[in-house]
Amino acid sequence: MLKIAKGRISYLAVIGAVIFMTIQVIANLNLPSLTSDIVNNGVAKGDISYIWQVGIKMVGFSLLSIAAAMCNVFLAARTSQTLGKNLRSDIYRKVINFSNDEYDQIETSSLITRTTNDVVQIQNVAIIMLRMMLMAPIMLIGAAFLAYTKNHELTLVFVVSLPLLAIVIGLLLKFAVPMFQAMQTKTDRINRIFREGLTGVRVIRAFRQDQFEQDRFEDANQDYTQNAINVNLLMSLAFPLMTLVMSGTNVAIIYYGAKLIGAHSMQVGNLIAFMTYAVQILMSFMMLSMVFIFIPRAQASAKRIQAVFDLKSTMTIAADPAKVDPAASNHELLFDQVNYRYRNAELPALSNITFAAHSGQTVAIIGGTGSGKTSLISLIPRFYDVESGTITLDGQNINQLGLTNLRDAISFVPQKATLFTGTLRENMQYGKATATDAEIWHALEIARAREFVEEDPDGLDMHVEQGGGNFSGGQRQRLAIARALVKQAAVYVFDDSFSALDFKTDADLRAELRADQHIQQSITVIVAQRIATVADADLILVLDNGRLVGHGTHDELRQHNAVYQEIIHSQLREEADK
Repeated sequence: MLKIAKGRISYLAVIGAVIFMTIQVIANLNLPSLTSDIVNNGVAKGDISYIWQVGIKMVGFSLLSIAAAMCNVFLAARTSQTLGKNLRSDIYRKVINFSNDEYDQIETSSLITRTTNDVVQIQNVAIIMLRMMLMAPIMLIGAAFLAYTKNHELTLVFVVSLPLLAIVIGLLLKFAVPMFQAMQTKTDRINRIFREGLTGVRVIRAFRQDQFEQDRFEDANQDYTQNAINVNLLMSLAFPLMTLVMSGTNVAIIYYGAKLIGAHSMQVGNLIAFMTYAVQILMSFMMLSMVFIFIPRAQASAKRIQAVFDLKSTMTIAADPAKVDPAASNHELLFDQVNYRYRNAELPALSNITFAAHSGQTVAIIGGTGSGKTSLISLIPRFYDVESGTITLDGQNINQLGLTNLRDAISFVPQKATLFTGTLRENMQYGKATATDAEIWHALEIARAREFVEEDPDGLDMHVEQGGGNFSGGQRQRLAIARALVKQAAVYVFDDSFSALDFKTDADLRAELRADQHIQQSITVIVAQRIATVADADLILVLDNGRLVGHGTHDELRQHNAVYQEIIHSQLREEADK
């Protein structure tokens, strides 16, 4: 846990917390001795002025203890919250820069748990360490020493009580720690099932699996609940057992202390002070035990977070990255014998892909489900890195380009149209923050989205709900396309982005793309399922099981390529069946 705290907390604040905690404990340790003096030298002798004098000292030490405690709490809270804030920021920064390979290794639900619940566990332990873990050893040592100075014979009582307390705490820790550690894994499971239920609610309803999903969530929820109940039942035994040990210790102290007082070997005030020190010793021991209960759970959380930080990216970043100019009028995209294999996969997803595209050209990629279309275009912005072969943009190997520059040169429309909460204008400016309203309206016009945007009274200021939930599937897709067109890029990539559009809108949109002056200076890459969408492309790539089995124009492939012919015939049969 100390590893992830390094560099994320203020060491001056930690030192300050230690100093103020030491002052607080010293002030508290002086109070029993002053009480002893009042009883021995004031009450026993009837000296009222001495009682007032020592009483004022006690008030001073109490105020000093309160002030020191407030400063310690402030610094401890500030340190723990700063640690939490920095951890969340660093996790988010690390995750947002993951390649898709790293995303495939850790589930989204687990990443959410690590960023929220795990960080909270570490925050809680941080403040506990700066409070209880500091206070307990200082008070334990100080109280034990002062108790010994009051009467060394009575300290023999601790020879029995402390080992007994240690046995009780040890047994509790043995059974409780594994349960605490299991809580995080069970939290992951609940988050995963809950997230799947929310994102897949339409599928669940369509297949009438509501009860199945409810039962699945109930099972995970019950498992988590039962574990929490068990650990709380176990921990509920802690305080009664500790109180029993403490009460037994006080009885023994009073019993033997009374004998010492009767034998004139000990003063009454010293017995009162000794009892107070005994309580402080036992309370310190209890606080330490509580710390050791919480630390294993926080340690488990720290390991889970550190696993995110330790995840090595498969993506290599050039030390002196080259650059391309998205605004240039002459671009070239070249795939040269490119191979790619997903992590731990036996077979390659792409094998020996070679083609070239230039400014003004439209490259269409078509093939059956699982043929590697999305895998291929995911290599262009380096969502994944090639296994072998090279991809160059404007003569530069994309592995030698800076990621920021490379992705600035590419405008990407994914299969799933994703919009963000805010206004439509904010969404349209996502790729180009300085985009004017005129540029946005122009992009909306090309994407065939201007009409329904103009119908809204708020226009570009209309509200966009999370995920674009207040738009239909076709509207979301057109808005996602418009967002990509607002950005000036060397390569425009459309990953099956026309699937939700009707044939007329699809044809009109592609006609607008071909007619746009800026698009004519760029390279357009389209992944599609429909022959009608790819028929007018300058170059069509036909994929089958990750291999390039044909390339050429629509007329060429229709005459000579069996896979392309099969796709045409299957779609013609579908149309005939309708």
